[in-house]
Amino acid sequence: MRIAIDAMGGDHAPSLIVLGAVEAALEWPALQLLLVGDTAKIETHLGAKRPSNIEIVHADDVIGPDDEPVKAVRRKKNSSMVMAGQLVREGKADAMLSAGNTGALMTTGLLVVGRMEGIERPALVTMLPTMDDKGVLALDLGANMDAKPEHLLQYAIMGSIYRSKMNGMEKPRVGLLNVGTEAMKGNELTKAAYELLETAPIHFIGNVEARDVLVRNCDVLICDGFAGNIMLKAMEGTAGTLFRTIRDVFTSSLMAKIAAAIVQPKLRQLKNKMDYKEHGGAPLLGVNGLVVKCHGSSDVKAVKNAVRQAKLAIESNLISSIAAEISRK
Repeated sequence: MRIAIDAMGGDHAPSLIVLGAVEAALEWPALQLLLVGDTAKIETHLGAKRPSNIEIVHADDVIGPDDEPVKAVRRKKNSSMVMAGQLVREGKADAMLSAGNTGALMTTGLLVVGRMEGIERPALVTMLPTMDDKGVLALDLGANMDAKPEHLLQYAIMGSIYRSKMNGMEKPRVGLLNVGTEAMKGNELTKAAYELLETAPIHFIGNVEARDVLVRNCDVLICDGFAGNIMLKAMEGTAGTLFRTIRDVFTSSLMAKIAAAIVQPKLRQLKNKMDYKEHGGAPLLGVNGLVVKCHGSSDVKAVKNAVRQAKLAIESNLISSIAAEISRK
């Protein structure tokens, strides 16, 4: 298995991206990791302990966080992100990872890797944490700001296959994000999508509300990218505020600090549940190859977990399974 890593994308590139790749290479020696980027900068962080299963693919350019996505992908053909996508398109890599510009990565997936036949709009997928640790797979979380009912149907099929292949779920429950659980609730998009999902070859359980997601009211959560991205960021903001509040409370007095020492292991477990580093990255489903978006501030742990996630997807034949299912529709 060969995985291309955009070594120059992200807030901590190339240092932590390279170090994360090194840890992954040591953990899974059967993998071949292709670090795409400036050779001199990458070698600086590889040092003398460079694993034999890491290869450098030189790239002269970088797509920055403020670059306009479509223009950057079209003009910066020698950038680390575009070249990583090209490796996937040419079959020289089985997957690519990047913590860089999200819009540019979506564009790379569409214009460089190529859209999967039968899919109109790819979707960005994220595993939302739940109290039982099984998670809820949510899509789309920002690849497309506008969607049609047919797009939500395709998201549901891809999401069901993902949970089946990646998590071993026989009949994952698919829910449609809405303002109420009643069948006729929502806007025109969700009402029309509901009718399509009812007759789809999935285990559709109807509308679900965002307030119940963290207690796993479904296994696959379907939404348009606009609503999904707002929900995701609201959850991230709430989690951040909650942990800051807990920290302030437990440092407010001597007695509070003593109490904090007692409950600290449980608090750490709770924080890990909400930590994006534990989940690795967000695959872009619906393109003709495995493309994984890592968090912009990914550190060594997050990069390693993203490699693990890509490895599992390759082993599970995730992309070919989705393509085969979509071709039958």
